[in-house]
Amino acid sequence: MKKREKIANVMTKDVVTVNINNSLQEANELFRKKHIRHLPVVSGDKLIGILSQTDILRISFGNTFGDEQEGSDEAIFEMLSINQVMKHSPVTVSSEDTIKDAAKILAEREFHGLPVVDDGKLVGIITTTDIMKYFLEQF
Repeated sequence: MKKREKIANVMTKDVVTVNINNSLQEANELFRKKHIRHLPVVSGDKLIGILSQTDILRISFGNTFGDEQEGSDEAIFEMLSINQVMKHSPVTVSSEDTIKDAAKILAEREFHGLPVVDDGKLVGIITTTDIMKYFLEQF
């Protein structure tokens, strides 16, 4: 196993993002359609926040009411904005940082994804899944 393997070698480079002007309903659809758990929130190519599927679940009724309250989540999504729900100024890493650096942050801070930012520009995201896949490839 390479001890100094760079994040750039395992991060997801084709990052699905949302703009602060997107709706929470649009973000929720992206989570479902793309099978992802984190959406960096950008203005142009600058990272301004991160929205996680957990953030959406916190404000959602989910299956609490069953089919009779089908529109309950949509009503909540209309009342709130991405800006109100997202984590502002998230912890980030650089593509030149090591996988070990990212793993340490994820473990200590109990995060599951970190935006990768170089020179103020979002260039990727590294998740616990990316790191686990890397470790599995080592065996």
